[in-house]
Amino acid sequence: MMRSLSLAALLALGTAATAFAETPRKGGTFNFTAPYGSAFSTLDIHGSPNIQEHFVTYAIHRSLYSWDSNNNKPVPELAEKVDVSEDGSVYTFHLKKNAVFHHGKPLTADDVIFTYKRLADAKNALPGASYINIIKGVAEFGKGEATEIEGLKKIDDHTLEVTLNAAGNPGFNLMESTTSIYPSDYPLDQQAIKPVGLGAFQFKEHVPGSQVVVERFDKYYEEGKPYLDRVNIIVMPEGSARDVAFRNKEVDVSVLGPVQYQAYQQDAALKDHILEVAETFTRNVGFNTEAVPALADKRVRQAINHAINSDLIIERLVKGKAVRAVSWLPKGSPAYDESAQPYAYDPEKAKALLKEAGYENGFEFEVTATPNESWGVPIIEAILPMLKQVGITVKPKPIESAALGSTVQSGDFQAYMWSNLTGPDPLTSLRCFWSQTAQAACNYTKFSNAEFDKLYEAARAETDEAKQMELLKQANNLLQEEAPVWFFNYNKAVMAYQPWVHGLAPNATELALQDYDSIWIDDSAPASRK
Repeated sequence: MMRSLSLAALLALGTAATAFAETPRKGGTFNFTAPYGSAFSTLDIHGSPNIQEHFVTYAIHRSLYSWDSNNNKPVPELAEKVDVSEDGSVYTFHLKKNAVFHHGKPLTADDVIFTYKRLADAKNALPGASYINIIKGVAEFGKGEATEIEGLKKIDDHTLEVTLNAAGNPGFNLMESTTSIYPSDYPLDQQAIKPVGLGAFQFKEHVPGSQVVVERFDKYYEEGKPYLDRVNIIVMPEGSARDVAFRNKEVDVSVLGPVQYQAYQQDAALKDHILEVAETFTRNVGFNTEAVPALADKRVRQAINHAINSDLIIERLVKGKAVRAVSWLPKGSPAYDESAQPYAYDPEKAKALLKEAGYENGFEFEVTATPNESWGVPIIEAILPMLKQVGITVKPKPIESAALGSTVQSGDFQAYMWSNLTGPDPLTSLRCFWSQTAQAACNYTKFSNAEFDKLYEAARAETDEAKQMELLKQANNLLQEEAPVWFFNYNKAVMAYQPWVHGLAPNATELALQDYDSIWIDDSAPASRK
């Protein structure tokens, strides 16, 4: 017996400030800034876990699900209707019949199967594999033990049956950009050069190190959208450059760093056009326990957490644009323990733990980090004297933003500093510490703990949501005890936008990822944008 879940149309996205009564204006160019790197490492989104590349994906591609920023939940994107079996393990997707790829091919079940088989193949080592492993048979296919994925069954061209390994909502996994659906007849090597997808905008050009340009796709399946004619996704990693471009009205939005956040709040001309949201990202320093023997001892990792005055760094360097981290899951997660407390700043306790672990005379290690002012080399430089106080010597190892993901995935580090997605689904987020998750997927510290595995596996098998959340809460608290990372903070994202921009959404999964098809600009925009 099946129960039917009808797909409701996505709620019309409101403006970033107050609701506007006007009808969205058609046409114009939107200048968007990509602030997290000096380039796009690839246009084949299957090959990159970096947010930098996801900016392009949101224009060009679509996944089976998408994220509803207004209601904070995943919703079907490419299906008109979804039927769910009584035990919650079988999902039947009735695909949109009007969804067409940019090169003219209609979307079919074959394209979804083609995409998931590419992701599942272990030889490809693609980050999206960790998201589709909820589908039955993905592991066996990935290892070459099966020629098909058992949990994928084509009923007809527009009907796909997906069987999960366990009951649950697949939307949290299958909304990820790294699971974007590719056409089965388009050469994969071309996706990195001239990507083709199902999105509201089609690829126009890529100027390496400068920008990606996309233009309206007239056959987009959502009637009346997109509103814009063109989006220029401009590479702009330096905060000072974004600030100048924004004040000169050359760009339409700008992600603000801590210093800019303070300045814009105090500027009468800018303070009323700021969008804020508490994001589901955890900034941390992850430890390679194999490369640095001292870090293999839990007491040493705990000592590092006690030795750093995180609150002071958040106040002075991050300018209050963050919330202190307790463990891995952020405060907005349903599995967050409200009674849990962060590590206390206690250098003497840190020294005692180091002595107990046999490192009274200290040790040293290096931290690979990008120039990012909120979770990069500047933060590492701030913790150097704090750790030195307890006998630990830390050396920053600078790296380009675009190279951080591949470096960490390969394990080529002693420690790294990163900002990692830790929501909205706690089951998905905590899989990054499950011993069965590969380092290349997201278990970057190669964490392996039998007690954690037991809790996590029990949560995966639990169909009662309340009981599942309790198990995940226990698992998250265990992570705090084990301290595989230095828990720094949860990001508060801030974006400034020009007064002529409408349709931005408070995306808690990453504020800078916006649905371009819902954005529009009014008549007050500069002539160059109309």
